[in-house]
Amino acid sequence: MSNPSLRGRFSARSNPSSRKFAGLALAAIIILAIITSLFLPHSLTASVKTLTEALRNLGPLGWLIFILVEAAIALVGILPASLLGIAAGAVYGITGGFITSAIGILLGAIIAFSLSRSLARPLITHFIGNSPRVRALDDLLTQDSWRLVALLRVSPIMPFSLTSYALGLSGISIRAYTLGTLASLPALLGYVVIGTLGDSSLNSQSLIHNSLLILGAAATLALTIHLSKLLSRALKSA
Repeated sequence: MSNPSLRGRFSARSNPSSRKFAGLALAAIIILAIITSLFLPHSLTASVKTLTEALRNLGPLGWLIFILVEAAIALVGILPASLLGIAAGAVYGITGGFITSAIGILLGAIIAFSLSRSLARPLITHFIGNSPRVRALDDLLTQDSWRLVALLRVSPIMPFSLTSYALGLSGISIRAYTLGTLASLPALLGYVVIGTLGDSSLNSQSLIHNSLLILGAAATLALTIHLSKLLSRALKSA
């Protein structure tokens, strides 16, 4: 049975036209993220380091612009965040590159989560109210909190931006989401270090890159097992 009070709150907060517009806007952002991630020209990827070096010449203003660019990439998924980490390491060094990249990624992740939560979560909440199994799963995801977010961030199974939007649809709190997203920073640090090594340390670059791949594979395995347990518990609860 549906929840009358839940349906009433949903109807009061939004009308059909605003819900339709919100859904289309979010869908457009997600589709843009997929298309640009798959079909981005390699020439644009090759120019990232040149752009970053030009920003360095601008001083503090260049740092601010780089943070905004990193946030936009984390929001839309135009380029892999790892590429910006490598470029930041090559230009700003380990400390400056990591801090700048981390701020940009976290900013973009929080904006994407907030957009998904405000635009699409009401629709999901309405659907959950009519589906005991989905409601049980959503409750478990909410209780699981930051652990699931951390596994998703370390695992390369989903693009960074799409993960942000997907998590915004769940009942996970912004605090747990932010805490779990911090799990992506060690991998970012690894890419920043790769950028600082340059072409003269290919063996070290390969070692770090392979270590990150192994870590991602282990996180994907752990994520698969963890989600299987959550689904099983949700079915039993329902």
